Amino acid sequence: MRAAVISTPGSLSVQTVADPAPGPGQVLIAPRAVGVCGTDLHILDGEFPPTPYPIIPGHEFAGEVVALGAGVTDVAAGDRVAVDPSLFCGHCVYCKRQRGNLCLNWNAIGDTVDGAFAEYVAVPAANVYPLPEGMSHAAGALVEPLACVVHGLRRLAIPPGGEVLIIGAGTIGLLLAQAAGRSGAVRVSMVDTDPARLSRAAKLGADVVATSVEEVLGGRDVGFEHVIDATGVPAATQAALPALCRGGTLLVFGVSPAEARLSVSPFQVYNDEISVIGSMAVLNTFEPALRLMGSGAITAQDLITHQVPLERAAEAFTAVRERAGLKAQVTAG
Repeated sequence: MRAAVISTPGSLSVQTVADPAPGPGQVLIAPRAVGVCGTDLHILDGEFPPTPYPIIPGHEFAGEVVALGAGVTDVAAGDRVAVDPSLFCGHCVYCKRQRGNLCLNWNAIGDTVDGAFAEYVAVPAANVYPLPEGMSHAAGALVEPLACVVHGLRRLAIPPGGEVLIIGAGTIGLLLAQAAGRSGAVRVSMVDTDPARLSRAAKLGADVVATSVEEVLGGRDVGFEHVIDATGVPAATQAALPALCRGGTLLVFGVSPAEARLSVSPFQVYNDEISVIGSMAVLNTFEPALRLMGSGAITAQDLITHQVPLERAAEAFTAVRERAGLKAQVTAG
């Protein structure tokens, strides 16, 4: 089969590789839409420590079941599905605490084992979710990042009537903005340096858009109780801290380089009772995200701006790196 392979950090090419076969309890999927996200760029750049090389990336995907491994009875060939890439061990201390996303033996399809930038990928049958009738594969491939968003919003716990500031109006920021409106927030403010992204944010329901945190704060007496950094850019995360009011919470959602550091005043943490929390991947949120996408709460078509075939996968990576548009996907079928 053909697959986009990262042979070593910095080297991505489409190659002919051996076809995978579904083992016991697995199904073979023909991916129809696969999204590129910031984590894929970190993997390409050698900045995601769990990743071994060579690897076929691709963890945001939907497709069609084409073959079943031994013992699989609740999935059929021809089913249209989205796939949760999470591979938790189930027996470490964190899995026993129901914190599988922190698993000591954490793995994920496309991050640590071969993923979906390929003609076929073998996955556990337990990880597949049927797509609702009428949902496109492209929208289905957005369920994984939306599942991450749902987990993050659960961590942030915005109360009914709350306000939130989201820094970064990329795909994740816009998913956060739309989902926050279904999670208690009655007012969503967004910051980005790209006017086109801010325009799209306003179209998708953001109440306030601005090019800087200072601009947003200029019209307020106090900061925000809930602030999310959706960029993964350390400078943006640093800029988020002054946006907190006393008692506020900053959710670090974007993936920064492992060596990045923040400067935080211990006195501010103590005196203002601020909280800084993180959100890592998916935790029992894939099904709720699929329902949220299927409900029409998320406008998928406004988030997908680039679609290319597998042979041009490198173009999708470049589009994300250059912030050209929003979500880039590799599509087939």
